[in-house]
Amino acid sequence: MAKFFKNSLLQPHTRYQLLATVIVNIITFGHGFGVGWLSPTLTKIQTPESPLGFEVNIDEISWMGSMLGLGSVCGNLVVASLLERAGRKFCIYLLAVPYACLWIFIYCASNIYFLYASRFLCGFTGGAAYVVLPIFICEVADSSIRGALSSMVMLSVDFGVLSGFILSTYLPYHVVPFLGFIVPVAYFIASLMLPETAPYLLKRSQLGAAEKSFRYYKNENGESSKVAFDELRTSILSQQLGSDFSYRDLLTKPALKGFAAATVLCTGFQFSGIFCFINYTSDIFAKSGSVLDPNTCTIIIGLVQIIGVYTSTIFVDIVGRRLLMLISSLGVGVGCIAFGCFTYFAQFYDLEKFNWLSLVIMMFILYLANVGLVGLFFLVIVEVYPAKIRSFGTSVSIIWMSILVFCTLKIFPLMLHFWGISLTMWFSATSSLLTFIYFLFFLPETKGKSMVED
Repeated sequence: MAKFFKNSLLQPHTRYQLLATVIVNIITFGHGFGVGWLSPTLTKIQTPESPLGFEVNIDEISWMGSMLGLGSVCGNLVVASLLERAGRKFCIYLLAVPYACLWIFIYCASNIYFLYASRFLCGFTGGAAYVVLPIFICEVADSSIRGALSSMVMLSVDFGVLSGFILSTYLPYHVVPFLGFIVPVAYFIASLMLPETAPYLLKRSQLGAAEKSFRYYKNENGESSKVAFDELRTSILSQQLGSDFSYRDLLTKPALKGFAAATVLCTGFQFSGIFCFINYTSDIFAKSGSVLDPNTCTIIIGLVQIIGVYTSTIFVDIVGRRLLMLISSLGVGVGCIAFGCFTYFAQFYDLEKFNWLSLVIMMFILYLANVGLVGLFFLVIVEVYPAKIRSFGTSVSIIWMSILVFCTLKIFPLMLHFWGISLTMWFSATSSLLTFIYFLFFLPETKGKSMVED
């Protein structure tokens, strides 16, 4: 019980850390909303009765999906170039602009290029957020709750995805953008109250502002707070006095291990198909032969994702990151094999009595995916790198992930169309199981790792 209270998010000295995390994750909720909007909308715009006035074909759908990845790459590059120059807070403000614009494009869409632009901006917002928010949260959070606060990034994304599923299913096409536009407005107003992080301010030699920020996020003004701040300042100064950042810092053993772990995590995450499952959930259920309503299944899956990430929020600072990643990657691999086998045998045998099984297996896959691979993705990406190259390494990894998002979202509907759902699921299973093997032998445990010292 004492250990649980120690890791509780409700302690008085961490309440502003929790508040800051909730505020910045308004935009990740919005990003999830934009992602979730696509799946039910696809079923509406692929028919002659499309609310857009034109019908979207399979090639255009694949481009709509992949534009998310292309936008994410651009968002990564823009924020990566600004993160150390303009600061975390400026980048956080910046996220509101492209997100507001994407709903304008969706509402005004008169041809497919408007939808391409909206998906690009949705990706831009997510790609930018996934660079700055994990670093921001890790710099303001106590090590005892850093895992739980960081996993809220994907928890809020999943809440947004579920909201997008539900609203896009039951509301008219042109009503949803009005609701989506409220999110960036609320986000921008709320984020005005947040101070810049103390580590960044110390790097910019703004000592007074750094101490004020440190005391705000720690919610303490006593002697212990001053001692902790002095320790942080000493750590930051010792890094700066060491040497300037150079390519040699990227070739150290800890740096190479960090790049290897992050590369495998990004590649395994994307080629396991998890993000594709989220974007094309309705199509997957339609092609699996399930007689259940595809959009209803999609909403159920959205709820399961939230439960999965919430599970990781509870356990990440208790059992650590590595165990949850192992369980997640193995579970996704086994689940994808089972889903592929079910759809394969359904072609030759009458499995109508078991048509509910496709939903149950997909619930199993996405629950375990969100427990580790999804829920802890950005936390582990940030923590595996040494402090000196953390911003650079995180940016490079998110750029690599975004390139993979572009590729996988482009080819996934084509794989479903030409390979069939069984082979596609077995491909995803192979990727997940290879990722599990790497994690088993090489993924380090980063629970409790300092964010300012290597």
